[in-house]
Amino acid sequence: MPIPSHFTTPIKISAKERALSQIQRWIIDGTLLPGEKIGDAELAEALGVSRTPVREALQILEVQKLVEVHPGNYTKVKSLEKSDILKMYSTLASLHALAAESAASVIVPEQIEQLKQLNAEFTAAIEQGLPFQAMELDEQFHNVMVEAADNEYLASYSASLQVHIRRFKYVFLKQPVKATHVSVEEHQAIIEAMEAGDPERAAVMMKQNLLRPMRELYAII
Repeated sequence: MPIPSHFTTPIKISAKERALSQIQRWIIDGTLLPGEKIGDAELAEALGVSRTPVREALQILEVQKLVEVHPGNYTKVKSLEKSDILKMYSTLASLHALAAESAASVIVPEQIEQLKQLNAEFTAAIEQGLPFQAMELDEQFHNVMVEAADNEYLASYSASLQVHIRRFKYVFLKQPVKATHVSVEEHQAIIEAMEAGDPERAAVMMKQNLLRPMRELYAII
């Protein structure tokens, strides 16, 4: 199980949270491959923590369906199924289209400025070849709409799906820059719909912004 010796982690968090954050990131970015067996002792040594927080983190990752735990036998990274792309993206597209539609009539100027700033940073991350950063900025962009919609159920389901969809998005954002600049243009169209207070246009563009990469990603995996 290859684990890098140099990596950054958040500060001032518990050992379990640090283990969870780092292992989740390794699963998302492909450091830990789908189907790969992982050991708590090896992970604990790499992370500089005891085995207990690693085991607790793996239990959470099992609930999130990112790993499969077979007590007394082995733990492995959950495999990626190509068909899951269509299921997850289409569901998230509907949720975020609803969020955009709801947010269009209540979003405030400060949130619109936040969208513009995030899209600018998203563009820069793509151009600089930083796929993980671009993925996180894209999520933040979408989450502004989810927050503005002020629907706790929508937010909860969205967050749950995002955990899984990050693995597919990371693959997509590793593709040539020309393929992902379309996302920047779609973001801009969403921002313009928000500024115009046009819920129908916002919902249409938001859905397109998720269904287009779904189709492109499905074709290349």
